[in-house]
Amino acid sequence: MSHEPVSPRPRAGVRTIVTLAATLVAGACPPTGPALADEPSHPLEAADTSSPRATLRTFLDGCNEVYSLVTRGKGRYRAATKAAPAARRVMRCLDLSQVPPGLQKYTGGEAAVCLKEVLDRIDLPLDKAPGPAQLEAEDGELKRWTVPHTEITIARVEEGPHKGQFFFSPETVERAVEFYERVEDLDYQERPDVSPGFYDWYLSEPGWMIPTAWIHALPQWTRERYLAVTVWQWIGLVLTLSLGLAAMWLVYRLGRQRAEAFRRQNLLRYWLTLAFPVAAMLVPQVVEYFVAHQLAIRGPVMAGLKIGLDLVFLVAATVVVFGAASRIAEAIIASPRIQPKGIDAQLIRLGFRVCAIVGAFALFLEGGRQLGVPITTLLAGAGVSGLAVALAAQDTLKNFFGSLMIVLDRPFRVGERIVVKNYDGVVEEIGLRSTKIRLLTGHQATIPNDEMARIDVENIGRRPHIRRIQDVALPYDTPPEKVQQALEIARRALENHEGMEPDFPPRVFFTDFRRDCLNLRIIYWFHPPAYWDFLAHSEKLNTRIMQEFAAAGIRFALPSTTTRMTDADGAPLKLGFVSDARPAGPT
Repeated sequence: MSHEPVSPRPRAGVRTIVTLAATLVAGACPPTGPALADEPSHPLEAADTSSPRATLRTFLDGCNEVYSLVTRGKGRYRAATKAAPAARRVMRCLDLSQVPPGLQKYTGGEAAVCLKEVLDRIDLPLDKAPGPAQLEAEDGELKRWTVPHTEITIARVEEGPHKGQFFFSPETVERAVEFYERVEDLDYQERPDVSPGFYDWYLSEPGWMIPTAWIHALPQWTRERYLAVTVWQWIGLVLTLSLGLAAMWLVYRLGRQRAEAFRRQNLLRYWLTLAFPVAAMLVPQVVEYFVAHQLAIRGPVMAGLKIGLDLVFLVAATVVVFGAASRIAEAIIASPRIQPKGIDAQLIRLGFRVCAIVGAFALFLEGGRQLGVPITTLLAGAGVSGLAVALAAQDTLKNFFGSLMIVLDRPFRVGERIVVKNYDGVVEEIGLRSTKIRLLTGHQATIPNDEMARIDVENIGRRPHIRRIQDVALPYDTPPEKVQQALEIARRALENHEGMEPDFPPRVFFTDFRRDCLNLRIIYWFHPPAYWDFLAHSEKLNTRIMQEFAAAGIRFALPSTTTRMTDADGAPLKLGFVSDARPAGPT
């Protein structure tokens, strides 16, 4: 049977759907309407795609069932729920392998409605579609069948889990809207299974949250379409996106303020603040649901919105991942055995940050796959981006790797006193970029970790004891017996002294004949290395030695200096003295 074009007439609009729905509610089905099913099919019923005829029949029956349920006048949400099994069977008749997973629901739905509109407007020789008998006759050689006088093709799947099944080909799915636009001015066929105005309903009918009466009460100009979206839908879309962005901004701001306030005060409340980024992460999903299912945005606009909202969702999910990692790290650092600003705490924070980065990268890979971006492309892009970042942030990376060296080598810890680059102070914080030192003067010095990992660091805080070397100078005219007595006085003063360890006994010796004195050297070690206790002990020791030296009549050598005067040639000057009897000059 050949297809002859018929005279065009205006396509059925939303008012046609409303009229048809009212007629259906009254119980009188128009002679040109679809064969309506009073009860939805079984939810577990599989789609029969074993042959081109079975696929075509399954597709038509499923579309008719969906149409008959969703166009009833009341209970749209309940009707859509009942129509879900039939809608799934319709979608299983389409080969969506070339469509990104995240867009299959919207692309497949629009393609199915457009194909149904096309098939309702042409002569459809269903009995000529190859069935099981023809497949047996072809002995499995039949790979595709095209609806006569069209480019609509049902092809056999050659690989994958649906191998051997017959689906509407990917090319047909991709061009479904184009096919509809080419036949939309044709009359519907005089068959009982057509669905007039199905595409108009698909594009314009709002969801259950928006009363249909409100939409039909709007002026006619609000139902004009631009890019397959009516004016009222554009208005609703702008308002929805604006409210969504405002909600995300408000939630993030409140969450950040609360997190900063509770981070170091209350760990439980800090954990509860994670609810704010989680709520912000759900906003794009709520916006997508409202736009797709309530405003009924379709076509390329919805595809673009889906991609944009998914990207926003991925960014929000990344914030949640980093927030959760930070909170887990802080919960571990809250242990009394870990210093909050110590190197162990920094190592824990760094480890969880790395885990968060890996998790965020995995999220973006999966998100890119859902949007149809190949994994190899994402990896290549990540590699190029990483190289660009590495070149642009060389100093930052040097400090980062310096931090890793400090973390692994642990030359110092928070609270330890160190001497580095002429700075003497206590380590206050070890960050990922720099180390902060509180100097003994009270000032704070910040040194990049790249330098801290390369230069020499004297860690005073790790000394097991404090060693003191003290020289006592006696004048040259001190008799030998007095020198010996001075040694005995010093040795008695240090016998079993405070802070002495048995393995480190004190030492006192007559060590040297210096230019201007006799030198006695006192050496002892003070345990533990508590500096103020050491100074107090040194004070008592010095006082005792002075008192006993004074009682024994032993004097300390006074410091002496020698001054030499030379002329311009370096020869010693001969100084002359003027007698008091001779005037030095004219009076």
